[in-house]
Amino acid sequence: LHSFPTRRSSDLLSSSAASASAERPLTTADRCDVCAAQAYVRVVLLTGELFFCAHHAREHGERLKEVALLFQDETATLTPGA
Repeated sequence: LHSFPTRRSSDLLSSSAASASAERPLTTADRCDVCAAQAYVRVVLLTGELFFCAHHAREHGERLKEVALLFQDETATLTPGA
């Protein structure tokens, strides 16, 4: 009978959350989960990730920053007035 090391669910959650929290460039394929506009903010939570356009990121950003593992903000790439 073989004995294999077991991983607790908290270990799995921690490792998946850690890998998901790595920044990656947002693309035009990433869409806001509220209105489907291009996403410029990615929020990684323990339960998954959310994407937001600049408008909805401003609207919900402060609360999201409190609970996020990662708050990736690429709104600086927007051109003012465009």
